[in-house]
Amino acid sequence: MTKQPSESKFHGWWHFVCLILIAIFCLSSCSEAAHPDQSEIEAFLNRYFSTWSAKDMDGYGACFHPTARISFVEKGGQCSGQGVTDFLHGQKIGHERSPEPMTEVPTSMKISGDARVAQAEVRWKLTKGHENVTGTDYFTLLKTTDGWRIASLVFYND
Repeated sequence: MTKQPSESKFHGWWHFVCLILIAIFCLSSCSEAAHPDQSEIEAFLNRYFSTWSAKDMDGYGACFHPTARISFVEKGGQCSGQGVTDFLHGQKIGHERSPEPMTEVPTSMKISGDARVAQAEVRWKLTKGHENVTGTDYFTLLKTTDGWRIASLVFYND
């Protein structure tokens, strides 16, 4: 028994429709969904940058979990790490010794994770007088009873 031309066209068309539906399903399920606490985390990260820029070391320090580790990666790949106390002391001294006020603002944020832990990649721009420096912060954030806190921060300058 031979297939009728109309049956062949129907099967070919149905096959095409199925492929399109599979592609749409894959694209929609593979794309990144917004973090459930996206706006809360963005507000937290904006506070992190604004408190630093305002030299509010108490507010800035409150962004960190007490056990947080902070690491700076140099251009050659060397890495140095500190606990929160030493890091905050260094930031305070940096502001005090700077001949010009420094401000740092986020320029983009990518946030992922779940209700307990989030990861954020934040591009930033530091302005010190006429000098601009850019770089990236990689945060691991923990959801605590007091809100989001930084568990670790790895950062570098471009």
